[in-house]
Amino acid sequence: MASLARPRAAVVGLAGTAFGAEEIALFRDRPPAGLILFARNVADPAQLRALTAAARDLLGEDLPILIDQEGGRVARLRPPHWPAFPPAADFAGLPEAAARANAALLGLACRAVGLDVVCAPVLDLRLPGAHAVIGDRAFSADPAEVARLGRAWIEGLHQAGCIPVVKHVPGHGRALVDSHLDLPHVAVDRDALAEDCAPFAALAGTGAWAMTAHILYEAFDPRHPATLSHEVIGRVIRRAIGFEGVLVTDDLGMKALRGAPGALAQHAIAAGCDLALHCSGVLSETAEVLADCPALSDAAAARMAEARAVAAAAYQPFLDAAVLAGLRDSHLAAAA
Repeated sequence: MASLARPRAAVVGLAGTAFGAEEIALFRDRPPAGLILFARNVADPAQLRALTAAARDLLGEDLPILIDQEGGRVARLRPPHWPAFPPAADFAGLPEAAARANAALLGLACRAVGLDVVCAPVLDLRLPGAHAVIGDRAFSADPAEVARLGRAWIEGLHQAGCIPVVKHVPGHGRALVDSHLDLPHVAVDRDALAEDCAPFAALAGTGAWAMTAHILYEAFDPRHPATLSHEVIGRVIRRAIGFEGVLVTDDLGMKALRGAPGALAQHAIAAGCDLALHCSGVLSETAEVLADCPALSDAAAARMAEARAVAAAAYQPFLDAAVLAGLRDSHLAAAA
């Protein structure tokens, strides 16, 4: 691998199942701090291992490669090549050991193909009357139950050697619209919002990354959604919640946010996010984000290194490919 410029403070998507020549040229010129993969990037385990290996050959062996793999509706790795994991809601009331083991196996499936940052667990509350975009992706409506199972989930992913990303701080559970399609406004007072923040506060020191919510919380900042709000990030996420780890935006391409991708990336980093996430894989958009996004800060790089060290220290070597093979074989036999 040739020497690269300092990474931009961005995590970006890829167009397909292998690098295109224009992507390679762009990333050599303006390397991102990480990549995120989706179903469009996945064909089978051998292809995916080759893609993640090529990514690290191009961008460095410590390159974080993210994937949304919660289980249930949100899963980029699916049968027949990977097991179908249940949604978070199925674990409500179960012992922590069940959530921990499930997350460890899910993490192992990711790690086996070179994916080391898993965007889970969801720490939002599953509240009645809210939009179904969260729904069974959340553990419970009870903040204590969410924190209990969320901690187990984080521990399981760490045991698999993966870095978890809790979402969507400071809480998506009260949104009445889908932030993929429009900007939710949450109008409840700070006391109610304290319940939403509670699971994130309880797990703030676990070594996980956190992903912001594209939501406007009127009690916190009546002008800007959390992702773009210096007030929410500084006063709420960093101080009140006490989160000091890597803070990554939700996808800047979602329709909750208005503006050009590069300008949004600049705004998010200026507001206090460590990393701007842009997922489309459209080369022109990726190029704009990498052109406009500032370089990764020393503070963000240190937070990323700390999260990696926590996962490495927690890794349980007994979780190996043989365990995953047995799980896959059991899944395929049950489906036959």
